[in-house]
Amino acid sequence: MSLVAQNLSRHFKKAQAVKNVSLSLQPGEIYALIGPDGAGKTTTLRMLAGVLSPDSGIVEMDGSLLLKDESLRSRLGYMPQAYGLYADLTVTENLYFYGRLQGMKNAELRERSRELLSFVRLDKFPDRRAGALSGGMYKKLAIACAIVHRPQTLILDEPTNGVDPVSRRELWQLLFELSHHGVSIIISTPYMDEAERAHRVGVMMDGTLLAEGTPKVLLSALDGLLLKTEKISAAVLRDILLDHASVYPVGTGVHILSGSETDARKAIKILENKKVASRFQKPGFEDVFMYFSGGGDAGRFRSQP
Repeated sequence: MSLVAQNLSRHFKKAQAVKNVSLSLQPGEIYALIGPDGAGKTTTLRMLAGVLSPDSGIVEMDGSLLLKDESLRSRLGYMPQAYGLYADLTVTENLYFYGRLQGMKNAELRERSRELLSFVRLDKFPDRRAGALSGGMYKKLAIACAIVHRPQTLILDEPTNGVDPVSRRELWQLLFELSHHGVSIIISTPYMDEAERAHRVGVMMDGTLLAEGTPKVLLSALDGLLLKTEKISAAVLRDILLDHASVYPVGTGVHILSGSETDARKAIKILENKKVASRFQKPGFEDVFMYFSGGGDAGRFRSQP
């Protein structure tokens, strides 16, 4: 077990940002923490990285308390949302700067920099200033700086936010390669489509971890519960179905989420009587969140760029 958190809680003034969150990360595993803005993802990751102390609860690495054993910090790589690359430094200079912060020597850094620039596909741009990089290239350099000291666990806070779809795919390919080499990765994201790429997923809302499991297990919880219809508004459907199901727009249609397959059949009957056609729909992770949150506000999620 590379990283274990038990009952983490954190308050900011009168607001409780995280409430008794427990999770673990296995070697080589990619764990995606999903949820809307304000769910508590960033606060959780900051506690996991040891940059924020919990009000209660503990974080352990290999059986030792993270906040009590300073040597454990060298086994962690952390990339916050607003990553602090130095815009006036070149790609290579940024790598050297963060490597020296980790106590690495120049000879080791020269070899490691060549290796990492090839790994993140920036080997053609060693002398470009970080401030002149595109969004995707900037995030790749940020990941390279976070792993320059070869950490066994990598903590990434919304690393794909604000980058184009091609760069998102490339960033995930880097994560898969790191995972293949045994690096444990926990990543937060508001993008529901990214959850299916992870080995395990944690669904978070209002500071609480609502559910976790493999993508297959979480999606299977909705088998037979989800309907889709079109050519009718979500507002009209809510009036028709009343308390029989949760209703929310997705793409060009409307999804109808029931609490059980029996409720789904009742919803179909009600819709048939109103001359509204519907069909069972394969669920996605936005539906997973709606199910475990009890029909939360789907509009709080960002759409895929």
